[in-house]
Amino acid sequence: MAGERASDGGEEGSDMVEPPDAQKQGRPAPSDVPEFASAEFAAVYEYLHTSERGLSSEDAHDRLALYGPNALPSESESRILKFLSFLWNPLSWAMEVAFLMAVVLTDAVDAFLILFLLLLNACIGYYEEHSSGEAVKALQAQLEAQCTVRRDNQWTELPARDLVPGDIVKLHIGGVVPADCKMLPGDSMSVDESSLTGESLPVKKCTGDELKSGCMVKVGGCDAVVFATGSNTYFGKAAKLVQGTEGSGHFQKVLKRIGYGCIVLIVIFVVLELIVQFGVRRKPCTGVLEGQCTSLSNTLVLIVGGIPVAMPTVLSVTMAIGAAYLAKEKALVTRLTAIEELAGMDVLCSDKTGTLTLNELSVTEPIPLAEGITPEEVLRVAVLASQSEFHDPMDHAILNANPTLTEATNGSYTLYHFTPFDPVSKRTVARVAETGGGETKQFRACKGAPWVILDQSSNKDVVAAGYEHIEALGAKGYRALGVCKSENLDGEDTWITLGLIPLFDPPRVDTEETIRRATELGIRVKMITGDHLTIAKETCRMLKMGDNVLAGSALIETSEKDRFALCESTDGFAGVFPEHKYEIVKILQQKQGSVQHVVGMTGDGVNDAPALAKADIGIAVADATDAARGGVYYWMNLCCAHFSLRITIVCEEQKLYF
Repeated sequence: MAGERASDGGEEGSDMVEPPDAQKQGRPAPSDVPEFASAEFAAVYEYLHTSERGLSSEDAHDRLALYGPNALPSESESRILKFLSFLWNPLSWAMEVAFLMAVVLTDAVDAFLILFLLLLNACIGYYEEHSSGEAVKALQAQLEAQCTVRRDNQWTELPARDLVPGDIVKLHIGGVVPADCKMLPGDSMSVDESSLTGESLPVKKCTGDELKSGCMVKVGGCDAVVFATGSNTYFGKAAKLVQGTEGSGHFQKVLKRIGYGCIVLIVIFVVLELIVQFGVRRKPCTGVLEGQCTSLSNTLVLIVGGIPVAMPTVLSVTMAIGAAYLAKEKALVTRLTAIEELAGMDVLCSDKTGTLTLNELSVTEPIPLAEGITPEEVLRVAVLASQSEFHDPMDHAILNANPTLTEATNGSYTLYHFTPFDPVSKRTVARVAETGGGETKQFRACKGAPWVILDQSSNKDVVAAGYEHIEALGAKGYRALGVCKSENLDGEDTWITLGLIPLFDPPRVDTEETIRRATELGIRVKMITGDHLTIAKETCRMLKMGDNVLAGSALIETSEKDRFALCESTDGFAGVFPEHKYEIVKILQQKQGSVQHVVGMTGDGVNDAPALAKADIGIAVADATDAARGGVYYWMNLCCAHFSLRITIVCEEQKLYF
């Protein structure tokens, strides 16, 4: 069937438009690529000017020069300009004017003190941000991916950043897909797309399917042809949206308002001073030395007295103390103002998978369907139909559901043959027999998609009840796994359905308590996930976050004027895309009357990156993708995945400020 899927799209793929100018020069175009998932392999090879033998080193070198590295684009910033940026704000402007006037008046003491405060504030800010920025760069360097690529018809290990369109790569269990590519003929495999979509269950991929950069291979492996790298990948497009986010944080806006207010007051009083001195008292300036220009001396006094000269320095020192504390708590602050943003945050948007939950499938109490069958018997047969060596997440969950039962079962039965899961049959089958005690009859144990198990069932009396249980479990956010057995080693009409096993991605142990603490601190936690609505609702219910969870489509269907009320009132959104998360954060940041939220966002995947960049305070966890880390480059990176750490940090920062 996999081969048929690849060939079925051949007619559509053969009608691909003529590639742009880049291909006419013997190179595939870096953008405007066709639908590779539906194209024939011959057409793909022709478009990319490659073959199953891969590229030559010379051709790859030329393409690397043409397209650039397979990495997120980054802009280097001048250290001098970075330092000077700390001297470019309204309060600093007023102090700089005061410094120039003190120099003109030859007031060395005032000039020295003002310059000292200006430079001290700039040095503290620059040092803290530069240090944390270097720490983040070092962390990203440690995470640089390697990949197996075919060059000069030989397999070799290369940095993933050196991949170009047309390369042939080998993917294996545990590896990350380094670029957008198309699966070449071979076995099917499972990939974890949770960093892209928020979906915690692995997705099956077959020959000809498209693989997105950033996915992790969970089961199997394959060869694939690269058709998009760098900013042209799904991963890269999310990064572009991150780079498109601009604006200053809430704390910076407050400082600007204070600065502009001080400047306006200073200007008013300086104008009054000049009117009084020149218009009323008629005392013109005869020079700039002491006593020769009263207006100039008084203006300096007004400027110095009209601005909180020490405020920037006091704030910088306070935030530096906060940054030192966060470092001890394994949090890297990549912009010093994130400290105050944390203390003032009142809305925290959180991803579900891997943040509020463990991102690990967990087994709950099995549901027997056949008469006389116990939950333990259902789980035992499921254990017989599972193998740890295939690294399947469902097999892992079954084998670890009851370690004692698993150990006893494996010791009591002999495995003769095992058929791993494939996307066609949607099941695993094991041929086993009890160990010892003379001759024992072999039988088949099977587990798989519940509708597949029920449809092949010979005991039809359990089918209706089975579907009712599946619907009930789905309403609670559970996935179901069907279990059956057959005493006959041949034939498909002898299966006896035993029961169902509910599967769920459980919340972290401390998440419920952490959310309670957040509520006490005045922070409302909202779940924003790409997972299914029913699963999101059940997770919210378990964590006592409320059950007012809406589908991402509700945001689009709501008029713009009502979107703020919708986002503020809901407990979360499910089935959302990266642009939805970005839009939700943007809407919550809008000022509505006297309401002005300071919005935080936490996540780890590509689908979280745009929202992380837009939020007032973005938080990326330890195992976040480069896109997510790029999104929070201006705010904070955590070296720990625990949700509780975020609230602990907020609590401590509130103590620091309030």
